[in-house]
Amino acid sequence: MDLSALLSPDCTRCAVAGSSKKKVLELIGQLAAPRLSGTTSFDVFESLLNRERLGSTGIGAGVAIPHGRLGSANKPVAVLMTLAEPIEFDAIDNQPIDIVFALLVPEDHHEQHLQTLAAVAQRLNDKSCTRALRDAQSDQALFELFTGGSCT
Repeated sequence: MDLSALLSPDCTRCAVAGSSKKKVLELIGQLAAPRLSGTTSFDVFESLLNRERLGSTGIGAGVAIPHGRLGSANKPVAVLMTLAEPIEFDAIDNQPIDIVFALLVPEDHHEQHLQTLAAVAQRLNDKSCTRALRDAQSDQALFELFTGGSCT
């Protein structure tokens, strides 16, 4: 799966100062909304927060994959961040997270949504990939690693 079609350099951030789960979800909204015509950062935040209320998207090993569907979205968009310091995210292993990959899709993209989540989870379960992402020193390096480097 070509994740560079979903993830763009302007939605990739390295060593973000995210003090809480809520702040990280808000930042995802700020990054993703400009790429989703007709969608506000609050729409994105609310979609992600509603999904988190169903159960945490913290998959363990320091990784979270928040995701949501948006009626106003016209295409899927992803956001990738590493955090400067791990934060509590109610992950399944009760460990803090420091890698966040968010996926936002149009309301009617059910199958694509599930396939993309599975592909991302597989990449982020690879210890060499997560190690490389954590070692990235810039937004661009993080983007290149995830879309074409050691995480493919």
